[in-house]
Amino acid sequence: MITRLATTLAAALVFLGAAPSPQPMTPAEQVAANSVRSHVEFLADDRLEGRDTGSRGHEIGAQYVASRFREMGLEPGGPGGSWYQQVPLRRATIVQPTPTITLTINGQRQTLAWARDVALRPSLTERHRAIDARLVFVGFGLDEPLLGIADYRGLDTKGAIVVSLAGTPPGLPSEVAAHLTSAKADAAAAHGAIGLVEVGGEGRLTSNVATDAVRATTSWVAPDGSTGASPLRASLSLSKAWQARLFDGAPKSLAALHGEAATTSPRGFPLPSRLSLVADTAWTDFTSPEVIGRLPGADPVRAAENVVLMAHLDHLGMMSDAKPGEDRIYNGALDNAAGVATMLEAAREFVASGRRPMRSVLFIANTGEEKGLLGASYFAAHPTVPLASIASVVDLDMPLPLYDFTDVTAFGAEHSTIARTVADAGAAMGIRVSPDPLPQESIFVRSDHYRFVQKGVPAILLMTGYANGGEAVWKNFLAHVYHSPADDLSQPIQWRALARYGMLNYGIARALADAPDRPRWVAHDYFGDRFAPNQPRATPLAP
Repeated sequence: MITRLATTLAAALVFLGAAPSPQPMTPAEQVAANSVRSHVEFLADDRLEGRDTGSRGHEIGAQYVASRFREMGLEPGGPGGSWYQQVPLRRATIVQPTPTITLTINGQRQTLAWARDVALRPSLTERHRAIDARLVFVGFGLDEPLLGIADYRGLDTKGAIVVSLAGTPPGLPSEVAAHLTSAKADAAAAHGAIGLVEVGGEGRLTSNVATDAVRATTSWVAPDGSTGASPLRASLSLSKAWQARLFDGAPKSLAALHGEAATTSPRGFPLPSRLSLVADTAWTDFTSPEVIGRLPGADPVRAAENVVLMAHLDHLGMMSDAKPGEDRIYNGALDNAAGVATMLEAAREFVASGRRPMRSVLFIANTGEEKGLLGASYFAAHPTVPLASIASVVDLDMPLPLYDFTDVTAFGAEHSTIARTVADAGAAMGIRVSPDPLPQESIFVRSDHYRFVQKGVPAILLMTGYANGGEAVWKNFLAHVYHSPADDLSQPIQWRALARYGMLNYGIARALADAPDRPRWVAHDYFGDRFAPNQPRATPLAP
């Protein structure tokens, strides 16, 4: 594979070199650098007003990406020959006056104070909710046969609101723990529960009740009524004091359970309490597009399969409470105009090569990532190509071309043979692949590619690495720039580095598209076993 890839990239590498060079850019380098720069400068311009999902600025950005796809000669990849897959979104807010929420504990009934004692998440499927349900403690609220975790065993939770400890039992790998945490609502619904309350660890809250009380909920809601939101009717936050009160008269106090949870997963039990609520929700329905271009494959058989290269186009919009004279636009130059730019550059390299890939390649600019991976979630649930035809996904989210990067991190690569592809493509350019420098952050389950993992598709998130000064750059960016108006074009962006990152992504996508076989999940990998139990496996990767 290295030989084939080196041959494919040879002409470009003459100019881009095996490592960043301090020499002036050659004409070919200049073309690539100008290409990515033009994309970032347009998408991060103030006039796009931060590209918030559903906003005019995002629509302009989507039209720009579609026009670049057309210019390159790609085919539209959306429904009905369109460049766009419109994602039907709904924003839900609690209607004032505030909901009425009461707790009855050991026969004593008390109304909770909204935004001080309790908050309730708005519903995306019920405008009016009237609920009265018993409460059941369910330990950590997890159900995973693959790991022998069965917190619901022996408990009657049908029609109940379940109360779970926040987090997971000790000893789980961070990515597995993050997945299980995100799946608690699904586990509760699978066992017949209608609501969920998470109670925090000792000395902390699971959430900020005052903030949760005014927070809107946004997700996709398809015409058939299916949704990407929680399947539960009620998700609530309680203050620390009321979290403890839930266990008054119970077999164990919350403090005792906290101590037990430090070493094991506490067993559940019914609580001597009920919760009643009456609440109304207001909805605002809107749409926002996924932008999809497709480069058809050349092989008679493999052309029916698709490699996906994607990056999220949306960002945070504009600050609503900016002070006079304060910069209020979240331009998102690196998060994620830079990712979209490198996706477009990879598409340009495919076309400029004059050689169609064996498999087809889908290029997707996602919407709604900042609101919870919504566009990717919708596409994975309503793909414009057969889901089984998607061989692999590479997600480009927030590269930092602020230094001469010499390594990359492929989050999740160890779970599938995509790791080998990334390593080969990097070796051809003198770029090494480094281990996840932030395993505690569980980044693998926090970006758009993960919605495809949950459908059984091998997928990774690729970002520039920590080597050659990258660690200091990343720490400064995350501390002072990330999700702030400072992520704009005033940063010292190295356009040659961004072009080189685009070239690497082209090499990865080219290798995935031309390989004789599709990527495989590694044998005995948790995510492969959970989401793709019937797919063929590869031998474990060498460390």
